[in-house]
Amino acid sequence: MDSVSSVGIVTPQIFHFAEPLTLECNRTLPSFDLIIETYGTLNSDKSNAVLICHALSGSHHAAGFHSADDKKAGWWDNMIGPNKAIDTNRFYVVCVNNIGSCFGSTGPTTINPDSIDSDQNHLDKNNLNKSNQSSEPQVYGPDFPLVTIKDWVKTQAMLSDRLGIDVWHAIVGGSMGGMQALQWSVDYPNRLKRCVVIASTPKLSAQNIAFNEVARQSILSDPDFKEGRYLQAGTYPRRGLILARMVGHITYLTDDAMKAKFGRDLKSGKFMYGYDVEFQVESYLRYQGERFSENFDANTYLLMTKALDYFDPTRDYPSAVATNAIESAAQLKDSIATSVESSKKNMQHALEDTVATIDESEQNRQQELSALKAAFAHTQCQYLVVSFTTDWRFAPERSQEIVDALMATGKPVNYINVDAPHGHDSFLFDIPRYMGAVRGFLTAPFITDSKSRQSAKSTNQNSQQKAGARS
Repeated sequence: MDSVSSVGIVTPQIFHFAEPLTLECNRTLPSFDLIIETYGTLNSDKSNAVLICHALSGSHHAAGFHSADDKKAGWWDNMIGPNKAIDTNRFYVVCVNNIGSCFGSTGPTTINPDSIDSDQNHLDKNNLNKSNQSSEPQVYGPDFPLVTIKDWVKTQAMLSDRLGIDVWHAIVGGSMGGMQALQWSVDYPNRLKRCVVIASTPKLSAQNIAFNEVARQSILSDPDFKEGRYLQAGTYPRRGLILARMVGHITYLTDDAMKAKFGRDLKSGKFMYGYDVEFQVESYLRYQGERFSENFDANTYLLMTKALDYFDPTRDYPSAVATNAIESAAQLKDSIATSVESSKKNMQHALEDTVATIDESEQNRQQELSALKAAFAHTQCQYLVVSFTTDWRFAPERSQEIVDALMATGKPVNYINVDAPHGHDSFLFDIPRYMGAVRGFLTAPFITDSKSRQSAKSTNQNSQQKAGARS
């Protein structure tokens, strides 16, 4: 470990919350635990705190090592540490593991308190021997309620209260973590000054939901899944989880990256005419799936992908200007319809079909923009939105939707589209332009007056136009 660039050895902390937590699904957790790691030192007025939100397979272990013998650093160690983009010489960094996860916070693999209470009552009433197997506490398993991004943000706000942090200097996240950062700015606008949304999206597309469903079905159809009670049954849906990870991993990479790394190379140099591993890319995907299945919980994977599907920060903010969106689309329709009337008769049907297609597409776009504008209308932080040119899971166009809505509501936003060959996984790589953008945003003066905000808006418009192209 290089003490100059590493936060060194870190020890996780567990915070217990005894109060009931009501979730969006209308179910209640009687209590819950959150496990976190912290790096750096909190200053006297608690104004230098940065919250890190993890992605689907992430955890609280974002930087440093757990022991002197630990060979693997935290998942964002290249981003967090002394003199790095999120400088722990300057900031107090907190990374929390979300509920529903399998890395220490309350989730499907933790004990269900209801099983303790009900079993104890059963013992008292029937005077059974405590060694009876039925008296053993049971994990939540499939009984753990479905959670959402809003639920995670709610628990993070409760953690903030426990830490005594009223306002975060910044909340930062990539992929699913970026969704949490975005939701923070909507749900708790007074509690963060900066919001960093990396390789993310305002909501999942139908294609992304489809990928998640294929992954879930691979787990649900595994005979060892046992309706989610595999731990009690002494089994594990290993094959299903391997397949789920393989599907997901393909979407994190690009065709060019896979071609450069594997091509059509054969492991043995010749065809074996069988169904075992022959191509290097097959070997790689199986290895990734095997490794993932050893460290992750299947019920957690189901929960996390559902939370992704449900994410939509506009759900609680029906657009007040949806009518304008419809009117704009109608005007476009009328304009094209005029052209149709003046066209030759043999082209009329084709043009009418074009009108209908453009009209529906434009109306949907305007409605989504209006809904996002309504959600962002009361936000008060400054934003940095980062996308990557080769990310096709959450393409740059999805980040630009966020930027467009923020700019349309006059919010201060910086946007950068980074050229990187790693696809969606680019947010995990040490790319100088990307790291420099995050560092600069976190250390720049906060824009407070309206004149400066207007100036920033104009500057950001120019920056967005330049950053939209590959560079």
